[in-house]
Amino acid sequence: MFSRALAVTRGTCARTQSVAASPVAKLALGLVTLCPACSIESPTDPSDPVSSATVTGAGAVGDLTVISSTASTVTLGWTEVSDGRGAPAFYGVRYAAPPIDWNTAKTGCAPEIAGTSVGSLITCTVEGLVGDTEYDFQVLSHRSSGGGHSFSNIATALTPTPPPPELPIAAGIWIGTGEIAQLSTTSEAWTNLLAAADNSCGLVDLSDQEQSTNVCIFAKALVFARTGISTYRDEVVAALKQIVASGTYVGRALALGHELGTYVVAADLIELRTFDPPLDQLFRAKLLELRTTPTLAPDPANLIECNEKRPNNWGAYCGATRAAIAAYLGDTVDLARTAQVFKGYLGDRSAYAGFNFGGPPDDLTWQCDPTQPVGINPAGCGDLDGVLPDDQRRAGSYSWPPPRENHVYAALQGLIAQAVILHRAGYPVWDWQDRALLRAMQWLHDVNGYPAQGDDTWLPHIINRHYGTSFPAPLARSPGKNYGFSDWTHG
Repeated sequence: MFSRALAVTRGTCARTQSVAASPVAKLALGLVTLCPACSIESPTDPSDPVSSATVTGAGAVGDLTVISSTASTVTLGWTEVSDGRGAPAFYGVRYAAPPIDWNTAKTGCAPEIAGTSVGSLITCTVEGLVGDTEYDFQVLSHRSSGGGHSFSNIATALTPTPPPPELPIAAGIWIGTGEIAQLSTTSEAWTNLLAAADNSCGLVDLSDQEQSTNVCIFAKALVFARTGISTYRDEVVAALKQIVASGTYVGRALALGHELGTYVVAADLIELRTFDPPLDQLFRAKLLELRTTPTLAPDPANLIECNEKRPNNWGAYCGATRAAIAAYLGDTVDLARTAQVFKGYLGDRSAYAGFNFGGPPDDLTWQCDPTQPVGINPAGCGDLDGVLPDDQRRAGSYSWPPPRENHVYAALQGLIAQAVILHRAGYPVWDWQDRALLRAMQWLHDVNGYPAQGDDTWLPHIINRHYGTSFPAPLARSPGKNYGFSDWTHG
């Protein structure tokens, strides 16, 4: 039967010698197994167009080879054969999941391919394939009319895994200059921003996690982006020069997470890359250094370890700065890793679960499932749905009514900053883990009775913007520890 014949063809060809002189063998040296004498008996199904043929005509292709492949295509090559009368043969190509059955296989390349010169290389590309899938390919050679048909050896290919989709990168790491141009300069939020930008910011100290110089410089960058007044940009540039000249960092990972990312966004807002290319190159080199520079023991060893080991405000702030650096450098690989860790923080342990939970002594009592700890408790967990366990535990082990713990809001400052940056890079973070960030805000406001206050008031403006909610969002008169002024940028 036909199916047995195919199996014999595969096995027989595997034991024959290579014909090194063939064009395909020269093209794919070491990859081609040739079977110059292989031809198989045609099927006897009278409904098949080749059923009534006898194998006395066109020669059999014996060196069908996969030349190259993508996630959706495979390019085949073989040496042209005679149609049995001295002219080049015609060809049909079919493919299927192994083992191929010619009668049910799909046609590839074209319904019919005309040969041009016996002994020459001929190629064709099969399109419309699926990535990470194995396919068998076979060629049938025949005359233009009448005469016999011959089947080739079988070539097998595994198409590669498709690359991840290209992410739509929005202009601006935090907000684009085109968006800023549309914002009001008559609102109270603008007045407050302008007042902050007109302050003296002081010297930059990345090791001081309580310093507000970063958000002061952020304000100046925003005002410059809206007004074009160069004095504001000059002060941002001066701060960036201090960072470039700052020498070896000596400080905690948490401080670096608090402070550095804001300066990165400020550099983006003033378009440093085109305004001062030499300084921009120095700044980029400094960012590469600071991303992995050792931080003070016994804390995490560097910014990246802080992001990947601490499922609390530490990791949240470090992740926000890591995301800003990756976005500014155009480092899509590290940005994707940051997004993966972020998804794990939000509760998807299949994405990432390398965090150290609990602290000494371990306290997992705020976790929905202590055996599967997460950064934000999952949906459907009753009164613990949306809790940030590793920060809520700072108020003590589980008790009810729950105590108000400000470290939870501190973590949200880092998490929401990460979300803004990753969202603009194309990641659907606001929907991840059943809208984990929204559930976290709902727990604080609705269950814990703890609305945002003080330097946390920039958070509900962004939550309301992305979720269409109406959490109390007063004018953000106090910027946060890393960002702020969202009543103007996102209100």
